Amino acid sequence: MHISRKITAITATAVALGLMTGMPAKVQAQGAQVEGPEVTWRFSAWGTRRPFTEGIEAVAAHVADRTGGNFTIDIVYGGQLSNPRENLDGIELGAFPMTMFCSSYHPAKHPSVMVLDLPFLPLPDLETTRAVHEAVFSHPQVAEEFAQWNAMLYMSAIIPQYELIGAGNPPQSLEDFRGKRVRALGGLGSAMSEIGATPTPVPPTDLYTSMGGVIDATMFPVASSLAFRLHEVSTWFTDDMSPGTLNCPTVIDKRAFDALPPQYQDLLMEAKSIGYEALIAANEAGTVEALELFEQAMTRVSFSDEEMDAFRAAAGEPIWEAWVEESEAAGRPGGELLDLVLSTAARGGN
Repeated sequence: MHISRKITAITATAVALGLMTGMPAKVQAQGAQVEGPEVTWRFSAWGTRRPFTEGIEAVAAHVADRTGGNFTIDIVYGGQLSNPRENLDGIELGAFPMTMFCSSYHPAKHPSVMVLDLPFLPLPDLETTRAVHEAVFSHPQVAEEFAQWNAMLYMSAIIPQYELIGAGNPPQSLEDFRGKRVRALGGLGSAMSEIGATPTPVPPTDLYTSMGGVIDATMFPVASSLAFRLHEVSTWFTDDMSPGTLNCPTVIDKRAFDALPPQYQDLLMEAKSIGYEALIAANEAGTVEALELFEQAMTRVSFSDEEMDAFRAAAGEPIWEAWVEESEAAGRPGGELLDLVLSTAARGGN
């Protein structure tokens, strides 16, 4: 099914830089609904503001509004606080209290949550993706693995299904990927290996300069592609492969969370639903905007049902089963986690 829904984007206001004082504000802000001390958290992000970050932007706006500006989350873009592959290390060290990253950057640090990166999981929409990710985040094994890094899982980026964007001659069949270098992380990389491609890790911020040289194509969420200007260096795209998505969670330093007054802890939990609403709206609107531009600038590529059925058969359940076997051999509940994903997905996002 081609992606075609249009929805009005939701935006949020960034908030100001400061320090956590731990002391009551000298003057309580007018109209504040939640009273408390002045607290500012820095949030380590990479790239620029885009659909991927609209969730935390909405959370930041909500907590600032509800506290009259006393509790602010300063979202620092451009990897200024940390390399995105080192954000979890930054949480462990206490360098900043809140960040996001993609689990496929360092799967060995939290192997159980990698169930969410398996290819061709039945995630037909963002509400289902939200439900599945939240269910996995709540599993004791997953929570325990993140606790080893002093991290508590807060919310998912619920990224839409990835698609392929590439340079050079558009592929005529999946066979054309044999020998091609494709930026595809986690389970998506395993899937592309099944059709002969070479998964090649490239940070999102380097995709523009890597396309057509270091890599021939990338798997990437269409909604965020404009922020990285991929349409300027690419010649073709897909919009109906739906090979899977990645888990890119927002996490909080558990020590910083425990140090918050209870009313601020409650406020952060309250803000999650607002963040998810903003994410869904921004991703849907961003996908529509990007596809409209793609149609003008690039060639749309589709593969036959027979090819895609064969691709799913080779790169879906066999990769799931291999992951479960590896997990359980290491003493982790891989089968239980996969069952949790599939049963939650079957119930949908309701």
